[in-house]
Amino acid sequence: MSEFLALFLFLFTFGVLLVGYPVAFTLGGSALLFAFIGGITGTFDPAFLEAIPNRIQGTLSNELLVAIPLFIFMGVMLEKSRIAEDLLDTMGQVFGGLAGGLGISVTIVGMLLAASTGIVGATVVTMGLLSLPSMMKRGYCPKLSTGIICASGTLGQIIPPSIVLVLLGDVISSAYQQAQLDQGIYSPESVTVGDLFLGALIPGFMLVGMYIVYLIVIAITQPHRVPPIPAEERKVSKELWMQVLTVLFPPVLLIVLVLGSILGGIATPTEAASVGSVGAIILAVSKRMFSLSILRDVLRSTTEVTAMVFLILIGASLFALVFRGFGGDDIVRDFLMSLPGGVFGAMLLVMLVLFLLGFFLDFIEITFVVIPIVAPILLTMGVDPVWLGIMIALNLQTSFLTPPFGFSLFYLRGVAPDSISTMDIYRGVLPFILIQLVMLGLLAYWPTLATWLPDIVYG
Repeated sequence: MSEFLALFLFLFTFGVLLVGYPVAFTLGGSALLFAFIGGITGTFDPAFLEAIPNRIQGTLSNELLVAIPLFIFMGVMLEKSRIAEDLLDTMGQVFGGLAGGLGISVTIVGMLLAASTGIVGATVVTMGLLSLPSMMKRGYCPKLSTGIICASGTLGQIIPPSIVLVLLGDVISSAYQQAQLDQGIYSPESVTVGDLFLGALIPGFMLVGMYIVYLIVIAITQPHRVPPIPAEERKVSKELWMQVLTVLFPPVLLIVLVLGSILGGIATPTEAASVGSVGAIILAVSKRMFSLSILRDVLRSTTEVTAMVFLILIGASLFALVFRGFGGDDIVRDFLMSLPGGVFGAMLLVMLVLFLLGFFLDFIEITFVVIPIVAPILLTMGVDPVWLGIMIALNLQTSFLTPPFGFSLFYLRGVAPDSISTMDIYRGVLPFILIQLVMLGLLAYWPTLATWLPDIVYG
């Protein structure tokens, strides 16, 4: 009976989420409802609920999670200071004389924004508002333009310091310790956010390189789809390189300081995020884009997103507690371990389920609800925690690009002009989805793409 209630809890929660109820209240409310049903039917021990205060206290006292509002503040402040606008203009001038140069510029700026903001929705919307009109004006193919913007915008999933990786780092660290304790290892090793940041560097930069190679191939074979910027619109080289120095150097320096301090072990992610927040304020002041009204807007946005994340985290903790109380984790473990193909079969099924869930749920819900259930099982089966984290991040990034439900497509549809149809956006992202799948396949075949750097630096 308890096994059926565990399954019904998951299905009921998923159904309520699809109806559109707020995620945090759905997770917590569904869990309490089924705990009440389980208590009446004698299939759930109410003593499990006594752990809720400790769970909430543990969440709120987790120092790593303090990095989330700081990284959000850094990203929103950089967005308000119009860093993206200046970067697009500058990189467009650098590569604009080449066929496909504007597309390459959008890809590089997307990478830089990913490394400075880590917020996918904001990056896609910003890139759509700034670069799409420019690409249309220069005669770029609408399908290719929208595909480049969506694909570049989702790089925030995988390029550090990604908020996705911060959240995954916390969840996978807990899952890894639990998996080792289940195996009788009472001095468990740990995996950190720094490990995931390092592990994501090679796959992330490979993905950017594959996007650029694709654009170069299009420029060679179909140059009419990606024409260069006319000579009269380009700046002379002396002016251009001065602009590159003044526009590109400050945000790159900020990214290097934040990432370098984490990867070098000089600062924790929380400390580095605070440095990034102060650096973002300094950049805004230097660009004369800082005022009390802007600071108020940034703080409001940061508070809203942070409150949403922590409410979902509390609701997900309650959901996981009740799900385990019904023995749901044992059901999932037995099912995954009984699949043909062993680790490969279990990993393949989990990746497929996460990909499909990415159509309907944001990465925050998936990270807090699904990963704590499946990750300990996969890690017990011998899967490397860093490789698992990067595979999940890349998988969700691909899901967010895939029609008809990809979140990035909705973000761009909201700011794209009516002259660009939804089908143009759908068709435009298909080549980039294939590139993502190739990257996923390479990472699945060569896990060392994710594990080599952490082993070298921290090994």
